[in-house]
Amino acid sequence: MSSRHLIETDLIATLEALPVIDFATVDLPPLRAAMDQMFADMPMPEGLPVSVERKSVPGENGAPDVGIMIYTPTAGEAPFPALLHIHGGGYVIGSAAMTEAANRARAAEMGCVIVSVDYRLAPETAHPGPIEDCYAALRYLHGNAGALNVDSKRIGVTGESAGGGLAAALAVMARDKGEFPIAFQHLIYPMLDDRTCTMAEPHPHCGEFIWTPDQNRFGWSAYLGHAPGAEARPYAAAARSDDLSGLPPAFIAVGAIDLFMEENLEFARRLTRAGVPVELHVYPGAFHGFDMAADAAVSKAFKWNSDDALSRAMARR
Repeated sequence: MSSRHLIETDLIATLEALPVIDFATVDLPPLRAAMDQMFADMPMPEGLPVSVERKSVPGENGAPDVGIMIYTPTAGEAPFPALLHIHGGGYVIGSAAMTEAANRARAAEMGCVIVSVDYRLAPETAHPGPIEDCYAALRYLHGNAGALNVDSKRIGVTGESAGGGLAAALAVMARDKGEFPIAFQHLIYPMLDDRTCTMAEPHPHCGEFIWTPDQNRFGWSAYLGHAPGAEARPYAAAARSDDLSGLPPAFIAVGAIDLFMEENLEFARRLTRAGVPVELHVYPGAFHGFDMAADAAVSKAFKWNSDDALSRAMARR
């Protein structure tokens, strides 16, 4: 059944302008290269009081170095709160560069340091490589908090889609390891649960646009290294964690016709039952990645909610 009639009207033009990716036929390396070039050609916001540094940090357990981008306010009162940002892309595409403009603006507007992670992508690097890269970046951020003018008690994690899934899994990993605390998690339509690929009764109105069940199956298969829905692996999918207690407060935002809507609602429900503070927003008529239509009313509402939640989370000491 088509869900097009459910889409908010001012999202339709953006939906129609976006390309459809068929992972069954696409060659990933050229696609990634084309995406990187597209973002490299985009104009960056000018005049923002933010410095940008690109560097590499040691990987975990002898893994290759991990590329990061560091955005630091050049105005405001230090030490700053910090965000470890993890980009989206279904675990198979994307890079830190794809959100450079947004991270520059956020660092300036929020007065926070942002460290964005270029984790290794699947299928070339399956789990646990990508989550270990994110942990390496978290290790660097905590270990260099003083040099970065960061308040180590106000380090949060954020991400979109697969990045949101990695952010949620990183919060579980950090809790279990007990080395580097995460103060809050800010999850934007996170890709949390491989079992969505194997649901006996999929939602009839979710997942028709932008990120579909076929794409989801491809992404999870590449990331896990096997078909989704099989045995759970530690930190591969945050929704598979048996114990969600002791996790940091969570903000979760998702569109009502996003493929991840039900898994996000279930994760929020389980967090609340584990005693974790949760702020949950479900946006009517919104598909996966709807906030790309920045001028749409629902996207403006999302940005306000997201910025407000971040401001409150980063103000806690």
